[in-house]
Amino acid sequence: MHRRRILQGVATTAAAALIPASTRAMAATTAGDTDYPSAHWTPASTSNYTASNRPSAYPVQYVIIHVTQETYPDTIGIFQNPAKQVSAHYVVRSADGYVAQCVREKNIAWHAGNWDYNTRSIGIEHEGWVDRPSYFTNAMYEKSALLTASVCDRYNIPKDRSHILAHAQVPGTDHTDPGPEWDWVRYIRLVNLYSVT
Repeated sequence: MHRRRILQGVATTAAAALIPASTRAMAATTAGDTDYPSAHWTPASTSNYTASNRPSAYPVQYVIIHVTQETYPDTIGIFQNPAKQVSAHYVVRSADGYVAQCVREKNIAWHAGNWDYNTRSIGIEHEGWVDRPSYFTNAMYEKSALLTASVCDRYNIPKDRSHILAHAQVPGTDHTDPGPEWDWVRYIRLVNLYSVT
């Protein structure tokens, strides 16, 4: 019996060695590596955000809601491409509300198009297009609202439309997201419903 366990251990080790190092590293990533426990760590390129020590360096005062104008996988690819110079802290997938964290909250994601707002906000991207409301699923609204409630609770951000902003509200932006199809009444109601404070 002892010999069998040794052989099984050797086989497991050999099988693990066949898996590429990048895959092993991703498999080793756990929810403990994220700021939000339900998120999955999917890092953006370090060329696409600014390392910081928030909230010590800058207060976190806003959540900015975005719509990707891309698919979920393409958005992740853009954030991981060092030439793109863009990122957000989180991306929420349409079909099931899966949440990827791409930038740690202490760092400054490049999402708002306004440096001052970047320094003081958490950016949440949502898979879809502003003119295709079918992308704004129940799962997306619910999982995103849970995430936003958590961010607001952790940074004492009021859960209202003066602090949970559309990307289009950021001064100087040329973006229109999340657009007129985004149900703000529903979203703010869910954020407040899911709040733990």
